[in-house]
Amino acid sequence: MTGSEGSGSVSPTAHYTGETWVRNGLSHPQLRTWQGRVLNGALALPLAASRSLGGPTLEGLLLARHRIIDSILDDLIEGGVGQVVEAACGMSPRGWRFSRRYGDRLTYIEADLPAMARRKREALERMGSLSDCHRVVDLDVLRDGGPGSLEALTADLDPAKGLAIVTEGLLTYFDAETVEALWARLATVLGRFDRGVYLADLRLASPDRGASERAFALVLGAFVRGRVHVYRGDEAETEAALRRAGFAGVRLHRADRHPAAAAAGADPAAASIHVVEAEA
Repeated sequence: MTGSEGSGSVSPTAHYTGETWVRNGLSHPQLRTWQGRVLNGALALPLAASRSLGGPTLEGLLLARHRIIDSILDDLIEGGVGQVVEAACGMSPRGWRFSRRYGDRLTYIEADLPAMARRKREALERMGSLSDCHRVVDLDVLRDGGPGSLEALTADLDPAKGLAIVTEGLLTYFDAETVEALWARLATVLGRFDRGVYLADLRLASPDRGASERAFALVLGAFVRGRVHVYRGDEAETEAALRRAGFAGVRLHRADRHPAAAAAGADPAAASIHVVEAEA
């Protein structure tokens, strides 16, 4: 996730996650930055200490959510969904990997605020990855219509080919009211397609959050230079909110119980997130 539109800034998470994907064999070296290497080095010692004590790590959280979303998205594409929009894409390697895997069977659009979109576009150009089927565009996911909005971005896509919209790492930046308004917009956009599915990671409120998880949330907040929001509902309340927003089918995958997360190891951080799979 980048800074405010027009600020020209890129948040630390975009740099750190880019480095995490490369270090774990999920990404291309062109999608790493020097800032990501510095951040990764700065956090290496405290995260190693947490890992040695059996505590949560940021890397474990990132890998779990990324692999689960990959797994669900693979199943959707194999099931006939032919278009993907990855909003707030940052330095995610998913567009590069999925475009290579599926070729012209898949239209993959990466989208972010202008500063991040420009940086991502330049990196993908160096990699030779951009094509008619894989492109990067400017997007403000909170804009309600007009240029740079989800409505404008998806207006020219083919309703018959289906659409999956992915927002990885985005929802923790927003309070519950903003999240629910975004869900309603997404449900409306996806409702135009023969099959429309939304994928995202989400931290739910938990009355029994332990001291280590509370400390981990504070570290995350310091890392992203702001508050890390936890959605106010439990699983049942979250499913109900997504249905109120306009989604007909909702599944919440707890990250520490999903088989795709096993490749990331048994990191306790995975227990703090769910992956949303919501169909309009």
